[in-house]
Amino acid sequence: MLKRITKLILAGTLLAAAAGCSAGGNESEKVEVVATYSIIYDLVKNVGGDKVEVHSLAPIGSNPHEYDPLPEDVLKTTDADAVFYNGLNLEEGNSWFDKLMKTADKDGKDAPVYRVSEGVDAIHLESKGLEKQYDPHAWLNIENGIKYVENIRDALMKEDPENKEYYKKNAEKYIGELKALHDKTIAELSKIPKEKRVLTTSEGAFKYFGEAYNMETAYVWEINSDNQGSPQQIKSLVDFLKERNVPALFVETSVDARSMETVSKETGIPIKGKVFTDSLGKRGKDGDTYKKMMEWNTETIIEGLK
Repeated sequence: MLKRITKLILAGTLLAAAAGCSAGGNESEKVEVVATYSIIYDLVKNVGGDKVEVHSLAPIGSNPHEYDPLPEDVLKTTDADAVFYNGLNLEEGNSWFDKLMKTADKDGKDAPVYRVSEGVDAIHLESKGLEKQYDPHAWLNIENGIKYVENIRDALMKEDPENKEYYKKNAEKYIGELKALHDKTIAELSKIPKEKRVLTTSEGAFKYFGEAYNMETAYVWEINSDNQGSPQQIKSLVDFLKERNVPALFVETSVDARSMETVSKETGIPIKGKVFTDSLGKRGKDGDTYKKMMEWNTETIIEGLK
């Protein structure tokens, strides 16, 4: 009964909003898009430009693995022309994304829902019991970021065919920039001596990055969850690091640093910087776009490991 009342209230709110827009004149309509987190938000903005209005669900600095949508998120999602999500096990924590789609009546048919990681060569998790699940952090390989852009381009062209050439042109320019950044990242990271090329973070989010840029990766826990940073996970990483000559540790901007601080204390290896994984930086700060976050990560890793 409560769910029915909530939906009736929501429907009334949306009808009132629609009536207000109709009375407001002949403003050119933008494609209303909802993205599940800030990185997809930025990719959509680069392709969609001034033809789209984008709302990011998980705010900057937060963890998109497990998010509690706000009433505003429900309204935006219900009214969206298209929803873009990562998939690959990113938005599955607490089933928050599936619940939001049901509440907003987005079924992926008459209400388009697009998985931007479509076509990515996905990597499986390694932890016991999770081997059938995918590592979601495909965007940390810039070549996969390009696939995301291509999928976003195709979706916007489908939803808004009148501006097809506009999206195509924006995507072409942006993809060129990302290809150049990918090549530069390979060149820059190759300067780190091979024996020092071990990237240690709290979450094991850098497998795609490591595969693309020839780096070994190590971590406290494999994927953000309720049991992250357990004593056994910390001990396992400490034992690994004691066997290797690793000069630096790194911590992500969107996770609690205390577990990595414990690892640093136990091994004597310093934390040399913060890296971006599941979120962009705050607007106007370092890493506030996809390109800038990838550039920042590369520079921070090189500075820490050189």
